[in-house]
This record gives sequence, C-alpha cells and structure tokens, in this order.
Amino acid sequence: MDFFAIGSKIKELRKLIGLSQEELADGICTQAQISKIEKGDVYPYASTLYLISQKLGLDVNYFFDIGMTPRVDYVQEVARILNNYRRDHKYDQILDLIKTEEKNPLFTQNKRNMQLLLWHKGICTFLFKKDSEKALKMLNDALKLSQVSDKIWTEREIEIHISIGAVYSEIHDFDQAMKIYQSAKDHLNLLPYISDDNIKPRLFYNIARLYTKKGEYKTSIDYCKEAIQYCIDKDNLYCLGELHYHLGYNYELEEKGLLAVKYFEKALFLFNLQKDEKYISFINEKVEKLKVK
Repeated sequence: MDFFAIGSKIKELRKLIGLSQEELADGICTQAQISKIEKGDVYPYASTLYLISQKLGLDVNYFFDIGMTPRVDYVQEVARILNNYRRDHKYDQILDLIKTEEKNPLFTQNKRNMQLLLWHKGICTFLFKKDSEKALKMLNDALKLSQVSDKIWTEREIEIHISIGAVYSEIHDFDQAMKIYQSAKDHLNLLPYISDDNIKPRLFYNIARLYTKKGEYKTSIDYCKEAIQYCIDKDNLYCLGELHYHLGYNYELEEKGLLAVKYFEKALFLFNLQKDEKYISFINEKVEKLKVK
C-alpha cells in the first residue's frame, strides 16, 4: 500500500476545497495525525480514512485504489469508457480495448483491475459471440478474483452477479436467473452505503424483464415503477428510458393500449433527451400501431 500517495492526495483535495488540517481533523482525529497522514508517515485506520473520505466528499475506495494503483486515474478512465461502450452496445470496441489493456501491468499486476476486464470480456463473449458457457466461466472467474466471503458482496461483485443472471435469463434458465437476482438484491440491501446509484435500477430492470418473460406482467410493472421512483429520488437518468419502455411493453402485453402509449411516449422523450437514438424509430412504430387500434 502506497501511504505517501494516499497522504498526498488527501492534502491535495483538502486544499482544493479550502480546508485547513484542523478543519479536516475536527471530529475525526488530531491535527498532528492529519499532518502525519499527509506526509505518509503513518497510515490511517480504515475508520479514520472513511471519515476523512466522507468529509472530502469521496468514496473511501478511491483512496484504496490510489494506494494500490500508481495510475488510478488511468484505470478509472478505462472503467468509464467500458461502461459507456456497454451502455451503447459497442461490444466490438469493448473487446478491442480489453485486448490492449490485457497487456498493461496496471491490470495484469492488480486483481481488482483485471477483474474489470474479465467481467466485460464475459459480457461480450455472450452478447457479441453468443457463447453462454464460456461467458459464464469468465464471469465466475472474475468473481473469484475478489470474492472472499458470501456474507457480503462489493458493488462490483453485485454487478457481476447481475451479468451472470442476465446470461441465465437469456438462455431461458429462469429459475437460476431469479435465484441470482434475488441474491444480488439481498446483498445490495446489506450495503450500508451505495456509491453507484445505477446498480439498483439496472438490477430491477433485469428482474422486470425476467418476470415479463415468465408472463408475470404485474410483478414486472411493480419492479419498473419502484426503479423509476428510485431514479427520480436520486436525480438519476440512468435506465429511465428503458424502464419506461418496459413498463409500456408490459401494458401492451396486457392489451392496455392507452397505458402502453403513455409510457412509450415518456420513453421517447427520455431517449431524445439523452440523445440515445437506438430505440427511437422502433418505439415510434409501436406508438403509431397502437394509436391506430
């Protein structure tokens, strides 16, 4: 663990937001302790680092990443790009990026960073190459790089389980998919703090899709509505378009055309707002057909 890198970053962020050492220390430790931490002379207890991160407005994992990875900014940028490619279904570009980074020591020498690549490689292996068996092996291998206990899962481990559940759902092993989704939901509820507000709507969207496949439209609708409300409460646009579309799709399957059109049109508004054109023409066609009926 690079104590000096962590201390330097704490000092940098403290000065950036205009806090003195005394102000940062208030309610946490002594000013002398903050000084030693910033110089890299001592490493703070996990509880102390957590309180410091809260006062600086950061997730504590940010400092752990800095301590373990010399170029955490680079790794975080790769993670951001992978996330964007995944959302836009650019699986060929994900594979190209992974192919490059698999040779990078920042990933090969750090299990957490390698997990990021293996997770996305597993997703692409299924969605792009249609190989469910190989994809499931990769995703489970990715979990093994970090998961040491089944009692508590990290946010990323929950996300990887969501990906595993999605594979089982797509190959119509609905019971196994539901078992995994339920476990992911239970572990998400156990976390005292969630840094990524996208995880819950992504999980609920996947659960809603599964219930629709099983013909349980009412339950699917309930999950969509709960996820939509969560996004609204968090001021989060992530997945809102997809959730409104799926809500409309359930109503369409229930032959409730007016309600279906209502939510399809809301989905169109959200996709246009986000400049996401993948589904716009498809949904427009649905709306026009339903209005004719």
